Amino acid sequence: MAAMRVWIWWYFALGALLQNHTSVAVTVSYDQRALKLDGNRRMLVSGSIHYPRSTPTMWPGLIAKAKKGGLDVIQTYVFWSGHEPTQGVYNFAGRYDLPKFLRLVHEAGMYVNLRIGPYVCAEWNFGGFPGWLRFLPGIEFRTDNESFKNETQRFVNYLVEMLKSENLFAWQDGPIILAQIENEYGSIDAVYGEAGQKYLNWIANMAVATNISVPWIMCNQPDAPPSVIDTCNGFYCDGFRPNSEGKPALWTENWTGWLCRFQSWGEGAPTRPVQDIAFAVARFFQKGGSFMHYYMYHGGTNFERSAMEGVTTNYDYDAPIDEYGDVRQPKWGHLKDLHAALKLCELCLVGVDTVPSEISLGPYQEAHVYNSSTGACAAFLASWGTDDSTVLFQGQSYDLPAWSVSILPDCKSVVFNTAKVGVQSMTMTMQSAIPVTNWVSYREPLEPWGSTFSTNELVEQIATTKDTTDYLWYTTNVEVAESDAPNGLAQATLVMSYLRDAAHIFVNKVYAGTKSAHGSEASQSISLRPGINSVKVLSMTTGLQGTGPFLEKEKAGIQFGIRVEGLPSGAIIMQRNTWTYQVGLQGENNRLFESNGSLSAVWSTSTDVSNQMSLSWFKTTFDMPERNGTVALDLSSMGKGQVWVNGINLGRYWSSCIAHTDGCVDNCDYRGSHSESKCLTKCGQPSQSWYHVPREWLLSKQNLLVLFEEQEGNPEAITIAPRIPQHICSRMSESHPFPIPLSSSTKRGSQTSTPPIAPLALECADGQHISRISFASYGTPSGDCGDFKLSSCHANSSKDVLSKACVGRQKCLVPIVSSICGGDPCPGMIKSLAATAECQ
Repeated sequence: MAAMRVWIWWYFALGALLQNHTSVAVTVSYDQRALKLDGNRRMLVSGSIHYPRSTPTMWPGLIAKAKKGGLDVIQTYVFWSGHEPTQGVYNFAGRYDLPKFLRLVHEAGMYVNLRIGPYVCAEWNFGGFPGWLRFLPGIEFRTDNESFKNETQRFVNYLVEMLKSENLFAWQDGPIILAQIENEYGSIDAVYGEAGQKYLNWIANMAVATNISVPWIMCNQPDAPPSVIDTCNGFYCDGFRPNSEGKPALWTENWTGWLCRFQSWGEGAPTRPVQDIAFAVARFFQKGGSFMHYYMYHGGTNFERSAMEGVTTNYDYDAPIDEYGDVRQPKWGHLKDLHAALKLCELCLVGVDTVPSEISLGPYQEAHVYNSSTGACAAFLASWGTDDSTVLFQGQSYDLPAWSVSILPDCKSVVFNTAKVGVQSMTMTMQSAIPVTNWVSYREPLEPWGSTFSTNELVEQIATTKDTTDYLWYTTNVEVAESDAPNGLAQATLVMSYLRDAAHIFVNKVYAGTKSAHGSEASQSISLRPGINSVKVLSMTTGLQGTGPFLEKEKAGIQFGIRVEGLPSGAIIMQRNTWTYQVGLQGENNRLFESNGSLSAVWSTSTDVSNQMSLSWFKTTFDMPERNGTVALDLSSMGKGQVWVNGINLGRYWSSCIAHTDGCVDNCDYRGSHSESKCLTKCGQPSQSWYHVPREWLLSKQNLLVLFEEQEGNPEAITIAPRIPQHICSRMSESHPFPIPLSSSTKRGSQTSTPPIAPLALECADGQHISRISFASYGTPSGDCGDFKLSSCHANSSKDVLSKACVGRQKCLVPIVSSICGGDPCPGMIKSLAATAECQ
């Protein structure tokens, strides 16, 4: 155990060093093994927090939770569209105060990987490009195009010089140790051929010429130039090697929940089990990785109109810190324990120049052993099979669960196994929901209210609106012959050859229906009368495309044709009709979502707004909930639209868009390779019902709440509630490795080679206490957290023991010892202690 005590001392010394961080300039370099800070190799763990997806008041707490979770680095994109919304006019205020965010990371003693882009994807509107960029003459994005290159270089140079002036690079005693140029260009560069290769080399050289004195990286770019490090994105990167011998293996996106199947309107919510994430991370370091990054560590919220086409306002990402800024258990806690175990191995990992060869332990099992020059040793035992196994390593037998990695910082004692989750699970709920009442309404006019224009063709929506609004009115007339409507009414179908993203159809001022499509044909049943019929289509985008090539050529609205089918005389072709267009809504133009703007409308004070017609504005006020916890609005009673609080756009809502009913699983098996469709949840439910309201945007009284409802909804059913833990549960086995922080303090100086048994821990949020133990069993309970069941091996006094130890406390630790748990209910068997508690 002597070697183990050395590692434990080093772990605490490193923690103390980081905790007492003092300002000092750092030189950053690299070799084939790792990044080097002041010449010393480091194994680094990183996580994404996108500053505009949260608020400045949230930033310190998010960063603190990331550091407490064992992260060394915060990674963020730079969002060009937010920083230069108008060409030449820059914005670094509020949620876009990038220098402030970076300084907060630095003050926490952490580093930054800054992904400058300027193309970022990030499921962000237009991939992060500002809307005005599309309309520059002759521009083509992300290829050898002078206009695009000039604008890219101008923004990158402006940003870099600003960051230098703020002393934010590591050599200036700042936090930035890495920077990224471009983003996943390798997935599309072949489309551009030779021009793409010229652009790739140009943008790499342009970045290096900024002289930021930290390494530049390119993710998902196998042919990255020698001057930048190519990195890996994926669910697994343990087989990744960069494209030249002198570069280290860096993993810039380890997807914690989503991927291509991000949370979209009409789809279930993707998740990823923490056991699989931990397995992937441990395998990466086991096989020679040196920098691992979680995308995302905190996802946040797509406030305003920042979401990419079809993506929900929620950008939770099933991340270790959830959308609201609360830790997601057990994901956050299990990964924290993993990071602590990896830190115990760091000196051995950085002490070798080449990755040691694998040692076979079985058909699906292997070990890697890292020996340092000081004689210390660290080992990783891995199984990628789907069955549990027992392996023999250095003369000792080890139980190795399926699809797991055991970490042995001294090559003897297992301090962590990726499949054995010892931290509690937590169920967050909206409690004490308060009805939002006293609504007034205002109907958005169907008739023209301002500037319009007419033409005999279908216009493209993005070129017309300049993405200043989601909305564009298409209006025309259709003449129907008497013979086509012998009974005074003709049933027909309005066919739009190409629609993106959605449209509300009105015929003779009567709402006919809503259709959505992603660049495909859409049809709506309509009723027509003899003579002239007014056809109005309110076309809507749900964000601009953010992935793929040729973004500047993206089209939205109604394109390529529109016709009426199903009449006896045949189809009526409409695209050459006289069409009248109006950009946006009257309520947007008059800013009805702001206090002063709302005075410009005559609001209806009807006592019944529960069944209002489509295209209605609703307004009321509410007080901030008194209870602690983050705050959210329940908009499940509404249809589709946007919502504002005190003039700030919380984002789009689409409660009427129900996720598909198939593809979801009740219990996701972490064993086996993960995929984007493996662990879907929330099928058959609205893609999003709750909408985050940051407390810093609220007043104690009289907060203005405004909604624009496109379809139909019942605002009287809207509630607002604080979000706090309600149920916590945990299960700890006698065979579980002891948690690292507790293990370290316990073993430091200890002379025993027998590791203690980990206790069961329960903890409510600050300001709460454990009010009741609803389940407890010492024995062999079955089921998962939230659905535990008793077995024949059960200590009858388990619940009394847990109640005595925990009720009335914010947190408690209960040793898994038969004398404490009420006796041994089944001698000779490995037992567990499982408990579920309620917080109040």
